[in-house]
Amino acid sequence: MRKRLWERFALHKHQTTWKQEILAGLTSFFTVAYIIVINAAILADAGIPMQAGIIATALTAFVGCMLMGWWANAPIVLVPGMGVNAFFSYTVVQSMHLTWQEALTVVFLSGLLFTVVSFSPLVDWLSQAVPSSLNAGISVGIGLFLTLIGLQKGGIVTANDYSMIAMGSLAEPRVIVTLITLLLIVILMIRGVRGNFLIGILSGSALAAGWGLIERSGGTEVALQTYWKVAGSLTTEGWDRLPFWIATFSLTLIIVFENMGLLHSMLPRKEQFGRSFQANAVSAMTAGLLGTSSTVSTVESAAGIAAGGRTGITAITAGVLFLVSLLFLPWMKLIPPSAVAPVLIVLGGLMLGNVRRIPWDDMSEWFPAYLIVAAIPLTYSIADGMAFGFIAYPVLKAAKGQAKSVPIPLYLIAGLFLLSFLLRIWE
Repeated sequence: MRKRLWERFALHKHQTTWKQEILAGLTSFFTVAYIIVINAAILADAGIPMQAGIIATALTAFVGCMLMGWWANAPIVLVPGMGVNAFFSYTVVQSMHLTWQEALTVVFLSGLLFTVVSFSPLVDWLSQAVPSSLNAGISVGIGLFLTLIGLQKGGIVTANDYSMIAMGSLAEPRVIVTLITLLLIVILMIRGVRGNFLIGILSGSALAAGWGLIERSGGTEVALQTYWKVAGSLTTEGWDRLPFWIATFSLTLIIVFENMGLLHSMLPRKEQFGRSFQANAVSAMTAGLLGTSSTVSTVESAAGIAAGGRTGITAITAGVLFLVSLLFLPWMKLIPPSAVAPVLIVLGGLMLGNVRRIPWDDMSEWFPAYLIVAAIPLTYSIADGMAFGFIAYPVLKAAKGQAKSVPIPLYLIAGLFLLSFLLRIWE
């Protein structure tokens, strides 16, 4: 058995050991374990109960890591993605007015389309379609969106009678806890402490408990009963409405191109890309069945790779730990928004680093990216923000006399986004 596993994961070929891979898996897990609570908190804003969201997140991460480990033999951890979960709750459910059951169906169908792409020659066709400036704009725009959500959850930003956004009360306990937790996380990151997000969430929760901000409720049995009402809740309702298909199309674009970029940037061996992309696609499809938003190749996988992860054992180790984490469910669901908000704020800031990839010396490149960056948080919609940039890009390239430089697939994508706007006007 040991020999078969040795051959399966090709440890000698990758110049690694079982100990090194398991330690790398531990590193990856503790770096990204915060997602269990963060994702559930965002899903709760779509109407999915917090405890069900926690179970769905952990199970989806377990399945995704198993797929990545066994099928692709790559050290990439798959979890419900930040930004994608925001699209699920705030764009699909709150802005497009789909139910969370319809939104889970959107997740499944977009994952199905992703799977078709990943197992076909369309991969190479699409990888050349979207310019890096637009991809960077999407990442930065989502970063600002997550920052805004974090500020709102922490009470730092609120609405008032005079404007949509205003400063919250700094005397409010929720705001004080958020600011202290945010400062702690930033200090831990500056000091290079591993598991900084997880430490911050636990410390923020303890501080909130001392301030009386945590409400105790329910146990594991109630949580499991609630989860079974969420898992497999796909529906055919909404299939005859335009917003449903706009959401499916937009989510497919997001997960295909985000995962394509993440895998290309993180994989130790480029020959691992094909199967890793396929594992990612199948995982994204199962996310809808298990009751959460789509999975992505998390950037925190880089921590495990830096710790020596080279094979699928790293991903499998992290996956097993996600499953074990369900034993702590009664405590995880007590974590308050004030402990979650700082992580969203910091994650948003980290995503802003992609602004360096936008060529600021070419207005036909930076202006469409800028539209995406500005429109995503200001329209409170990732899909609408993307639409503005994707429509503007070919128009500006044509105005510059470079219409032929725009890939045909990008014209098609821009046309579909434009059609969605026109149909909304027609309605």
